[in-house]
Amino acid sequence: MAEVIGVRFKEVGKIYYFDPDGNTLKKGDRVIVETVRGVECGEVMMENREVSDEEIVKPLKKLIRAATPEDLVTLEKNKKKEKEAFEICEQKIESFALEMNLVDVECTFDGSKILFYFTADGRIDFRELVKSLAAVFRTRIELRQIGVRDEAKMLGGLGVCGRPFCCKTFLGDFQPVAIKMAKEQGLSLNPTKISGTCGRLMCCLKYEQDGYEYLLKVTPKAGAIVDTKEGKGTVVECNLLSGILKVQLDSRPEAAPSVFTRRDVKIVRDGKIKVEAEEIAALKDIEG
Repeated sequence: MAEVIGVRFKEVGKIYYFDPDGNTLKKGDRVIVETVRGVECGEVMMENREVSDEEIVKPLKKLIRAATPEDLVTLEKNKKKEKEAFEICEQKIESFALEMNLVDVECTFDGSKILFYFTADGRIDFRELVKSLAAVFRTRIELRQIGVRDEAKMLGGLGVCGRPFCCKTFLGDFQPVAIKMAKEQGLSLNPTKISGTCGRLMCCLKYEQDGYEYLLKVTPKAGAIVDTKEGKGTVVECNLLSGILKVQLDSRPEAAPSVFTRRDVKIVRDGKIKVEAEEIAALKDIEG
C-alpha cells in the first residue's frame, strides 16, 4: 500500500497519482508536481488515501510543493501567453498555407515548452512552422495532431441531446465504442442517429452498455422461443427497457402477436443479436 493524492491538470481530464511527501492536502488545493511534460500546476481531486501497489504506475513521483500565491500568478501569466500564442500560430498557419486547424495551445508551468494541438485530414509538414514559432517564443515548441474526439473534448459544445458534451463535463478518458453496442441497444444504425457532434459513435453508448448487457441476459431477444401462459411462441419484438414483449403464438399464427412482460414468459431458446459484415463496413468510419 502507498499513500497518494489524485491530481488533475485539465478541467475534465484523467486523474494522476502522486506521493504527497508527508503533506496533507484537500480537494481543490493547487499543487506543483513533476510530470512527463515537465513541472506542472494541477488541482487536487482526490485527498490523501492509501491505494494498493497494483493501482500505481511506478515510479511514483513526489509532490514538489503546494502552490504559492506566486505560482498562481505564474499560472495566470501562462494563460495569457497561451492566448497570444494561439493568435500568432493561426497567423503563421495562414502565411505558410498549411491545411490544418489549430484547436488549443498549452504552456507548461515552467515555460519550458508550448504545445499546439491541431487537426488535419492527413500528414502535415510543419517543420518550418515549428522553426518560426520557436524564433518568436524562444522555447521548445511541440505540435500534436489530435483526433476529432479530442477536439470535441477541448472545445466543448452541445450534443444531440441538447446537453453539454459528456467528454467535456465528466468523462475523464475516452473508451472504445463499437457498432455492436448500438445494435444491442436497439438503435437505428443510421450514422446521423448514433453519432455525436464529433462524427464518431456517441460516448453514451459505452457507459450505458453495462445496463443493456444485464437486460439482454434477462430479456428474451427477437427470435427467441418462449413458453407463455397461452402456449409456446416466438418473440417478434422486445423492448429492453420496459421488458414488454410481442410474441407470435404457435397456436394462433395468423393472429396479431400477443403482449407479455419478460416476467410472464420462460425462455426455451433465446435469440441472437448479430451485426452483419455489411453494417460494420458501412459504419466503420464512425467507430471510436
